[in-house]
Amino acid sequence: MEIPVYLFLGFLESGKTTFIQDTLQEDYFADGQKTLVIACEEGEEEYDDQILKEANCVIETIEDEEEFTEENLKQLLKKHTPERVMIEYNGMWNVADGIDAIQDTNLLELYQTIALVDATTFEVYMNNMRSLAVEMFKYSEMVIMNRCTPEMDRGSYRRLIRSGNRQLQVMFEMADGYDDVPVEESLPYNMDLPKIELEDDDYGIWYMDAMDHPERYDGKEIHMKAIVCKPPEFPKGLIIPGRFAMTCCADDIQFLGIMCKMEHVKSSTMKSVKNRDWIMLTAKIVCEYNEEYEGKGPVLYAERIEKAEKPEDDLIYF
Repeated sequence: MEIPVYLFLGFLESGKTTFIQDTLQEDYFADGQKTLVIACEEGEEEYDDQILKEANCVIETIEDEEEFTEENLKQLLKKHTPERVMIEYNGMWNVADGIDAIQDTNLLELYQTIALVDATTFEVYMNNMRSLAVEMFKYSEMVIMNRCTPEMDRGSYRRLIRSGNRQLQVMFEMADGYDDVPVEESLPYNMDLPKIELEDDDYGIWYMDAMDHPERYDGKEIHMKAIVCKPPEFPKGLIIPGRFAMTCCADDIQFLGIMCKMEHVKSSTMKSVKNRDWIMLTAKIVCEYNEEYEGKGPVLYAERIEKAEKPEDDLIYF
């Protein structure tokens, strides 16, 4: 039987050690099972020996990235024979390599991956180490952003975090204690109007919000510039307009598109729309069931399509 592993990601002083110790004291972990904690960096916060003892927990340290290997992990498992493992991973190490080492042991099962983020340094890391941060979010199931203050734009932070992993759950902890309150989204367009005039720079925000909350947009019109995705195998009358987005670097560009049905436009227009064309699209947004969404999601019904010029910067950013 494989041993469950809880992997904690985050940069130095992001709160990983504190979170692990708090978790060890929770009722659902206070079951007497032996826990091995593998610490891969040393921050200001140190593990409390009394907490470790009460939680039947032992701690080992791996200081160098080259030592985080399948062989060394197996040796630690043999030495301590734990019933579960917690890994405080180094924020400067390659996450994919670490996960490979865990899975290659064939003795460990990656049960949950959580990233811890310090809200006070979030923008600094996103501006200077975006690729490392995005990789952490890519492999995480949950991000906990701590040390938040009321004036912080948490909606913007959440969009940045989820730009490369839409399945990611983001929770916020206020500086004065845990408070996972709903985050009010600051949208750059007026949701009270029946028609959304979408500016080029706002496509990413609209896409994320429409995919997360399609019911908000049901029945509204939208007017926007987009590039067409229309491979030869697509059914007649179907295109996917969207934009290419760069979340961290040129190697991480992805297409963000939404299905669009053209049954209400002229047949001549339908035939003239080609793959990779730039268009100005006026469409009605309908929240309906679609197999691609495995449930309900936004579907566009084109009302008018016109050829458009490629924008000066054809990428969108988060």
